[in-house]
Amino acid sequence: MIKHVIFVLILILSFSVALPSDASVCRNYDGQQICILSINRSAKNYWEYRATVSVNGVKRPIEVYNCREQVKVQQDGTVLPFEQKDPGKLICSFFNSSVR
Repeated sequence: MIKHVIFVLILILSFSVALPSDASVCRNYDGQQICILSINRSAKNYWEYRATVSVNGVKRPIEVYNCREQVKVQQDGTVLPFEQKDPGKLICSFFNSSVR
């Protein structure tokens, strides 16, 4: 009887502890596997996202995606327009930003 009670208590305790998740949003986009590993929306400019993505399993450094002007700013300050199959297009469409 005591073994069953202890087993049930251990079972309840094991389900009550939430482990941190390492989830990412992955989509097939124009023939590429794009995963958003981390993303933060700008508090000042709601149309900008600072994100780390991986394209076909290759992790890219953090970039700022400007959904209003359809450009991305790399870590060194280089401003590049979104390309044909750019992850920025997925980020902007996925998070329903205002694109003007």
